[in-house]
Parts: sequence; structure tokens; C-alpha cells
Amino acid sequence: MALAAYRHLLRSTRIAFQGDTPVLLASRHQARTAFEKNSSLSSSSTECKEAIKHALEVSQILRQNVVQGRKLDEDTDKESARYKLRIHEHIERGDNDTIKLSCKGNKVNPK
Repeated sequence: MALAAYRHLLRSTRIAFQGDTPVLLASRHQARTAFEKNSSLSSSSTECKEAIKHALEVSQILRQNVVQGRKLDEDTDKESARYKLRIHEHIERGDNDTIKLSCKGNKVNPK
């Protein structure tokens, strides 16, 4: 189970950080370090199960929620800069309808 979670995490880092080699290598190093740190745990222990669950949750967040942007105009200032976002097929897409429903009737008080 731990090997499958580790491989799933590595796949998710590849998807999330494709084209950004320094961040990809850093994320893989962090994953490897975390798994090596927990390698002495018994596979039936609750700590091991929690670590595997955490790795699977992190891989899901990386795959579905991390969007990277690249600045298009290097010489422009921060306020007027434009970015190209790399949105891949695994990114979770939603609409604002659920947000609008939960905020219905709530009024914002100006300061």
C-alpha cells in the first residue's frame, strides 16, 4: 500500500509541476524524505496508515488543485504583468453556483 501511495504521489508531482524542473525535483525530494523517515513504521500501525492517507491526500491536492503560472512579460511591473496558466485535464473545475447559494442572504457590512 505504501509503495502504491508513493508512486501515486510521484505521478501527481509530475503532473502538477511539469515544465518546472526545480520545483518538481524539490517536491520529489520532499516526498522521498518523508517516506524514508516513515520506513521504520510497522505496516499495520495506525501511524503508517495515517502517513499513507496523508500521502494520498497530498497527491490528490497536487493533481486537482495546483495550477502553475508563467509570467509572459518579464520586463513589466507586478501590477500590469500577465501570466499564462497551465491548466491540465486533471484540474478540478467548478462553478460559482454553490458559492452563490451559500452566501444568499448574507450582507457584507462596509467598514
